Amino acid sequence: MAAGVVLVGGGFAVANASTSGDAQKAAAGVHYPVNKKAAGVAAVVSAANTFLNTLDSTQQTETLLDFTEENATAWSNLPCGSSCRPGIQTGSLSEDQLTALENVLKVALGSGKDTGYDHVMQTLLADEVLNSAGSTSSSSAAPTDSATGAPSADPSATASSTTTAVPTDVPTGAPPSGGTGGGPGGGGYGSGVYFLAFLGTPSATGTWQLHFGGHHLAVNITYKDGKVAGASPFFSGVEPTSWTAEDGTTYAPMAKFRDGLLKLTGSLSDTQLATAKLSTSFSDVLLGPDQDGKFPETKEGIPVSSLSAKQKKLVLEAIHPWVADVDDATAKQLLKTYERELNKTYIAYSGGTGLDTQGDYVRIDGPSVWIEFVCQNGVVYRDQIHYHTVYRDRTRDYGNEFSFS
Repeated sequence: MAAGVVLVGGGFAVANASTSGDAQKAAAGVHYPVNKKAAGVAAVVSAANTFLNTLDSTQQTETLLDFTEENATAWSNLPCGSSCRPGIQTGSLSEDQLTALENVLKVALGSGKDTGYDHVMQTLLADEVLNSAGSTSSSSAAPTDSATGAPSADPSATASSTTTAVPTDVPTGAPPSGGTGGGPGGGGYGSGVYFLAFLGTPSATGTWQLHFGGHHLAVNITYKDGKVAGASPFFSGVEPTSWTAEDGTTYAPMAKFRDGLLKLTGSLSDTQLATAKLSTSFSDVLLGPDQDGKFPETKEGIPVSSLSAKQKKLVLEAIHPWVADVDDATAKQLLKTYERELNKTYIAYSGGTGLDTQGDYVRIDGPSVWIEFVCQNGVVYRDQIHYHTVYRDRTRDYGNEFSFS
């Protein structure tokens, strides 16, 4: 079993892995069919089966779960490990198993730069930064969330114009507790504290869900009859928001997400901004974990129908990074749907529009699409902010398999 997992060069790598003993003695699992020439959803099924074939029977049982509402909605932005999400933990896998898991994500997610698969892997890399920072931070207690008084869900990130050098720029304060593993920093951080589950048996004819996530990440893609029935909910956050690795590479996993919204709000006139401004303030996204189906009945803000053609294009461009978590073909179809619904979509914001201060918040709310982006004060990097975002679809969350009151 793997003693630890780190991300190197955009992919998983195993530290201190053992290939002898227990793994060889484990009962062989069921063998699933693989078609290396498959395309589309069939290719995702083949990649999923390839991963399953690397697992022993016990591991397959951990990974293959029923597609129930309880399992599907078990995701979180918290560093709470297996206590809040189902599936097999990345930190328990061998190098070969991690390679196969990575290929599942590569086939299922979008191929764009800094979106889809690339974005997801950078999110895991950010968690390694947190893990490293936590291992050298002080032991002071984590601050509480100003809205609830409970321990904050997440550590902070850099402001949009700040780049954190890792690991020399050490935060003050310990990460919040939660979850198993997480490397030397504790707190449930690190690429070894993510979980993959297939809810339902992967198939090009049946209904099932790819369920992957950990701290600051929840990927939920539902497949039905060989098509993607839903690519949401998709939660994505990051901290630090940018950093420079030891090899000189600079990462900013959510720059495209933020920048698209900045271009959109920056195009609004003073009069339009006044119309778009919400009277409510936000310390987090409204429709995060455990908020399924709770879409507001009344849309607020400025209707996109009142915007110029150029501004409408900026709305679509702002939506794209969230939709691009799923494969390119499905993302294109979703964007066409949201474009048809554009004149019934609303843009709203709270706080400021700079997306660099606690409480800065932007929302896109359409007949289908729902996107939120919020800035929060830091918990680990306390002098900085970090981002929380969520993408949902009013009619396609979880493939529209469940009814929420």
